[in-house]
Amino acid sequence: MDFFEVIERRRSIRKFKPNPIPKEDLKKILDAGRLAPSGGNRQPWQFIVVKDLKTKKDLAAAANNQMFIADADTVVVALGDPRESGKLPYKLSATRIPHRQDPMIAVEHMVLAATALGYGTCWIGAFNEQEVKKVLKIPEDLEVIALLPIGVPNEAPAPKPRKAFSEIFFKESYGVPLEL
Repeated sequence: MDFFEVIERRRSIRKFKPNPIPKEDLKKILDAGRLAPSGGNRQPWQFIVVKDLKTKKDLAAAANNQMFIADADTVVVALGDPRESGKLPYKLSATRIPHRQDPMIAVEHMVLAATALGYGTCWIGAFNEQEVKKVLKIPEDLEVIALLPIGVPNEAPAPKPRKAFSEIFFKESYGVPLEL
């Protein structure tokens, strides 16, 4: 599948088959995250890979009882290290938070890699961070950024409507339509 087809096919999957992900495929997915860019190449992330059913159920409960999470073969929990944000050799804008945004880039790389390999994923941002930390024994100084269930999809959702190109792209300044 070519890159643009991967982007078009990516969907949030909330139903998974019980099939396991082969280790070689999981390594490719995780490596895609490892290779993601980050500000100053600080790589302010760490990831916990969860396959144990009880632990996945505990994570699902901590994620507002989104129990489908436990049905995925693997759940990747993305962590950000706030200490890395202060080490950049340049001043950040008020909205740039590398230890949160950079792990999100890495997770999206994993999402696209999983899609390319035929697996389904779903970004999970709704969770009780303290509960997730407790379940996984995460140190207090790290932040939980996202949970990413990965598995063999058991559904094929239709694409959701997207805003028109003209509504979101502008030429040179805000409000000036970009025509290509």
